[in-house]
Amino acid sequence: MDLIRNLHPRVQPGEPVALTIGNFDGLHLGHQALIAAVLGRAPDLVPALMCFEPLPATLFRSEAPVPRLMGPGDRIRRCRRLGLERLFMLRFNRAFAALDPALFVRDVVVKGAGARHVVVGADFRFGARAAGDVDLLARLGQELGFSVEVIEPVCRDSAKISSSRIRRLLAAGELDAAAALLGRPYALGGRVLSGQQLGRTLGFPTVNLRPPVPPALQGVFAVRISGAGLDNHPGVANLGRRPTVNGTEWLLEAHLFDYDGNLYGRQLEIEFRQRLRGEEKFADLAAMTRQMQVDAALARRVLAADTVVS
Repeated sequence: MDLIRNLHPRVQPGEPVALTIGNFDGLHLGHQALIAAVLGRAPDLVPALMCFEPLPATLFRSEAPVPRLMGPGDRIRRCRRLGLERLFMLRFNRAFAALDPALFVRDVVVKGAGARHVVVGADFRFGARAAGDVDLLARLGQELGFSVEVIEPVCRDSAKISSSRIRRLLAAGELDAAAALLGRPYALGGRVLSGQQLGRTLGFPTVNLRPPVPPALQGVFAVRISGAGLDNHPGVANLGRRPTVNGTEWLLEAHLFDYDGNLYGRQLEIEFRQRLRGEEKFADLAAMTRQMQVDAALARRVLAADTVVS
């Protein structure tokens, strides 16, 4: 899959594409319906997706940013798994946000990306002040030589599947309900960081990953870990800021049960199976260690009865 971060208006795009456009945070079942439509245009058109970094809502709400379901790396890996051949992950800033809707379509969608077929949701908005809608997109398509396909919302339990709905479920610890909307268990991936190795001194060595900030959930979870030769390996993880040790940055720390390998620098995916509790600040490391032992025992019981979803 080709990853394109910048479009150059003076450079001709490659092969013409079938393009879906949006934020695609989470790549849930609603997003997957859009992707299925562009995949259905192959081999005549290259199936492609256009998204933006940072999320537009984050740019305009910097004082209270929207929680992220996935970071750029997770989105790239998931797009590749879904079969897309080209991913436009464009840098979103205030100048980009100020683009007139017609200019956005002409310069970015057509000249930049080479779109000949565009697939969007019925509520798709674009351009400065979100002034563009699907009717304007269709009119511009007639002028500029691309067709438009509008996909109706995908619903579950009589409500539209959306990223914001999934964020609320994850924040409430309703992982099964979130998985039903995602089409898979919720997971975060990344490269294992070298940390302070505090967990090892407490008898709980961990692998540390940097989550998207702010993450859509926090607390202690029963998890399964895959990658680097592991396949749904059981473990327990904390996603938070580690208040007991005066931590300030978000970190995802996972302890793998009955494992003693070296995973530094390796790519892992951590799948959240059940929330055990919220993150707490303990009086001292001894109290925290006792609770970690309780958490690990509970996670083992949860995962022993857990059905692995591949």
